[in-house]
Amino acid sequence: MELASYADRAVQLVNTADPYRHRDTLTSCEQAKELLAPEGRCRVTNADVAELRVIRDRLREIFDAAEAGRVPRAVQILNSLMKQYPIRPVVTDHDESSYHLHLAEGAPNIAAVYGAKAALGLAVQATELGFDRLGVCQAAPCREVFIDTSTNRSRRYCSDRCATRANVAAYRARRKEQAARVGAAAAAEAQSAEAEERRTGVMAGAGSTRTW
Repeated sequence: MELASYADRAVQLVNTADPYRHRDTLTSCEQAKELLAPEGRCRVTNADVAELRVIRDRLREIFDAAEAGRVPRAVQILNSLMKQYPIRPVVTDHDESSYHLHLAEGAPNIAAVYGAKAALGLAVQATELGFDRLGVCQAAPCREVFIDTSTNRSRRYCSDRCATRANVAAYRARRKEQAARVGAAAAAEAQSAEAEERRTGVMAGAGSTRTW
């Protein structure tokens, strides 16, 4: 079992909400079932949806704190989550399957199961890779989160789409800045030429009125 892979649950849960674009895909039991599909068939109640939304907000705080360099705060919230949603590993062969490991056996509900796995996975990734690998997309207004597993810690965007959008925006900004510089230089040159023309005219006028 690759425990770090459970961090994907944290990312997926946080990204069900995007307050900057007024999007929320975790408002109903049906939407929760889509999120919880990796857990297998399960019963989902409105109480589970409400609890998942609370977990989501706390996971978002972890990513935001890590992005801001407030690692102690991120650790504090993560430890609090793991204390509230502890891992209770049990080996089982239920439903005639081969022996395998359940991480949150005895959890009171499916939201608690998901919360336990998400918190554990995030803790594994953060401690193995570093809290600076918990990223928030830099392509404003997107604020979706991700875990940077690149070899050189260079990831800045949640997806290729956002990376492309940010690159296009940066290119357009550079072109606009360049055009502004060219325009300013042209205006300065025109002003200089106009001033020189006025100076030449004044001198010529002074010469024509000279008497001997």
